[in-house]
Amino acid sequence: MSSVLYSLGRWAVRARRLVVALWVVALVLVGGAAGLLQQGLDNQVSIPGTESQEALDRLAATFPQVSGASAQVIVVAPDGGTINDDAMRAAIEDGVEDLGDVSQVEVVTSPYDDLMPASVSDDERATLLTIQLDGDQGSITDETKDALGVETEALAQALPAGAEAHLGGQLFSSKFPEMTLTEGIGLLVALVVLVLTLGSLVAAGLPLLNALLGVGASMGLLFAATVLGPINSTTPMLAVMLGLAVGIDYALFIVSRHREQLGKGLDVHESIARATATAGSAVVFAGLTVMIALVGLGVAGIPFLTIMGVAAAVTVGVTVLVSLTLLPALLGMAGERLRPRPSRKERRAAAKAAAAEAATAAAQDDPEATRARVAVAALPEQKPNRFFAGWVRVVTKVPALTVVLVIAGMGALSYPALDLRLALPDAGVMAKEDPARVTYDLVSEHFGDGFNGPLIVTGSIVTSTDPVALMDQIGDEIADLPGVADVPLSTPNESADTGIIQVVPEGGPTSAETEALVREIRSLHDHFLDEYGVDLAVTGFTAVGIDVSDKLGNALLPFALVVVGLSLILLTMVFRSIAVPIKATIGYLFSVGAAFGVVSLVFEHGVFAEALNVTRTGPVISFMPIVLMGILFGLAMDYEVFLVSRMREDYVHGGSAKHAISTGFQGSAKVVTAAAIIMIAVFVAFVPHGDMNLKPIALGLAVGVAVDAFVVRMVFVPAVLALLGEKAWYMPKWLDKVLPSFDVEGEGLTRELSLTDWPEPGATDAVAAGDLEVHGASGTIVGPVSVRVPDGGTLLVQGDATAPVSAFLLAVAGRIKVSGGVAKTAGLVLPERASSARRVVAVVDSAAEDGRPAAAVRRALGDKPKVLVVDGTETVGDLAARAELAQAVAGAQAAGVAVLLGSTGFAATDLAPAGTPVLDVTPGERAGAGAHLAPNADVTEQEVRA
Repeated sequence: MSSVLYSLGRWAVRARRLVVALWVVALVLVGGAAGLLQQGLDNQVSIPGTESQEALDRLAATFPQVSGASAQVIVVAPDGGTINDDAMRAAIEDGVEDLGDVSQVEVVTSPYDDLMPASVSDDERATLLTIQLDGDQGSITDETKDALGVETEALAQALPAGAEAHLGGQLFSSKFPEMTLTEGIGLLVALVVLVLTLGSLVAAGLPLLNALLGVGASMGLLFAATVLGPINSTTPMLAVMLGLAVGIDYALFIVSRHREQLGKGLDVHESIARATATAGSAVVFAGLTVMIALVGLGVAGIPFLTIMGVAAAVTVGVTVLVSLTLLPALLGMAGERLRPRPSRKERRAAAKAAAAEAATAAAQDDPEATRARVAVAALPEQKPNRFFAGWVRVVTKVPALTVVLVIAGMGALSYPALDLRLALPDAGVMAKEDPARVTYDLVSEHFGDGFNGPLIVTGSIVTSTDPVALMDQIGDEIADLPGVADVPLSTPNESADTGIIQVVPEGGPTSAETEALVREIRSLHDHFLDEYGVDLAVTGFTAVGIDVSDKLGNALLPFALVVVGLSLILLTMVFRSIAVPIKATIGYLFSVGAAFGVVSLVFEHGVFAEALNVTRTGPVISFMPIVLMGILFGLAMDYEVFLVSRMREDYVHGGSAKHAISTGFQGSAKVVTAAAIIMIAVFVAFVPHGDMNLKPIALGLAVGVAVDAFVVRMVFVPAVLALLGEKAWYMPKWLDKVLPSFDVEGEGLTRELSLTDWPEPGATDAVAAGDLEVHGASGTIVGPVSVRVPDGGTLLVQGDATAPVSAFLLAVAGRIKVSGGVAKTAGLVLPERASSARRVVAVVDSAAEDGRPAAAVRRALGDKPKVLVVDGTETVGDLAARAELAQAVAGAQAAGVAVLLGSTGFAATDLAPAGTPVLDVTPGERAGAGAHLAPNADVTEQEVRA
């Protein structure tokens, strides 16, 4: 992958004007599509298959008057008055009539109506008018909502002095979240951190621009997608929050790597390509993990949550695409302005060192050496970061103690999560001055909390001979249940086939008492069926919220198992270790537990609630845990990869395990720290004045990122690695072979670039191998072998067994992995470019061609390969078939295709021109021994050696 990204980075730099123009056009098109197609957002939450939702769907057909959305108007008489006063009654009756005339309104209850009376408080000072609308919450238009507000205001004006009327209820229980200036503070903090980290305003502006463009394109796609179906109103805000955070961080990783390379004197264009390949590989990995986790939200089986996850995943995907294409183009436009400039002190030190080197070289009278040594001495020395060097030294000094302290701290911070309760928010979480919240509080004051979230118990009564008496009996029995405040309505519908019972709980809509009441009524299902023959179900806005929370809570464990399992597999692929993935996964669980614990402390127990503008303590939004786990998983993998991959890189390159922890930590901790601070700032900015749906998610993410970056990754991880030592990097050989390799740090590209001029500058060999080894299940099959076959040349490969011959041929053909040494086929380094090599190397197995492989050779040549491999030629015993094969091989040579012929037991000299060299790969033999070398051979004796 790093090779592909390297090529992409080089192309983006060369075509930078085209890339920028294409992205501008894309933004215009997406924005236009959003403006033309968008259908608005939806605040309705439903889960198909739950009891409450199925009952609500049945009511829509049998009792539509109570199945649609509803609103409430609370009317309160002046002190000392009642709603039965003449002035109050006249105004209320006129108001009920005017409200009933509003479009989409089905019916309005009245305290003076004997058939459908409105609720009246015990002191008769307040009445609660229920407005039943025709349609679900998502189908009620803004015009209808505005008209209800106008009529309620007119009613309030008509009431006598001191009386009041307020509009609220289910229809107004949630608001569309809005962006405020507070969220912009996060971007300002990010800009400051970027300037301090990158040391340049231009460099700092690029990650911000990268994130804003990615979010802009994503929002256009999201709003255009509303034409396909409803999207929850929280989805765009979640996508914006996540897109800004990862967009800035991903760009930071690439820009910081680019500036680091520029500081070492690398050419601008080459540095951009390498940064795109190395840091870009990690960005792709990090983005994929976030996207997989977000799409995995579909495990819960809840449509609105699945859409939320997909939308956020698309935002991350677009951000990754912008980071890999537009960002390199912008870096190319910035050019030399991003190259770090050494300080005055560093310049003086470098000049002094250069003068000393020049004097030394001049004394040796070697002008060339003088120039080289002066150039090297003039480069600024890469000094270790004293702060992070001290940090890693402290946390690894007594690693066992560090690990114990982290576990104890995380346990204490996670403990409050045991009290975390989930629910769908209602109007009670809105700002106290919000009209819907005013109505909510007045209803609680005059009627009790339960009137803000009544339950509906419904069932089919088609077999009843006295439906009115039946519903009265069931209603009376439910009214006697503990936790029931009132049963104001118990009636059949007009066709007497469906009955409903309105049940007012003593507790509020999100209280534990109301949840217990719903479960109590449902537990009596069989009783009502046996006693009355009625199949009752509990529904209504409150019951739907309880079912949503239950289903989300039940989905949490399966989702956690998926995420934890995924992290183990992905990190094992990346780090080729058993201990590192297990440690990383445990650290992720620490971060999640701490995030849940802090959210519980704030929203359940009220710690710092006022400072964070929490409007009401209590349950948090139902999908907070699963969304937080999904997003935090991807972000945690970011930090794990960027921090630990540097340690692994230093360890693989020969450093001791302990030294690699220190050097790797110092090399990446600064960027990880900056990235974490930026993410925390972006998330925290959504907390003070954010939407109450998003507020706990934003706070949980901010805490989770802080804990994961600064405690788990920068304290727990180094301590565990120091404790394990060399064992941290142990990987069973069988597992290493089974798992695919994921080169997130671009080690493969680094190797390719180092072999650019191997075996010599300008070499055009079809095949070149240096000390090549191929390992089989039982040990080494081939090697070490060194050989060169020029473009269009021929090589005979023989051995005393099939395995080594086939292994060598398939290895240089890119079909099996090269275990050691150096190998290039058609200029492509193996095994890094094996997939590309397979496209230019044709392989024919003579044993599988019924003794006549010539036809297969001719078919293979139709694909115009650069190299042709023909194995198993000893199986072609028929003289005519061998002659035909020789003719086909000659055709390949005439076409300029390099040919490698494999044979067991003897050299197939009759299939190739005289003088063709023979390479013997018999184990234990000197490869090339016995080769027939003629004066006009394409391969010299020196070039065919073991």
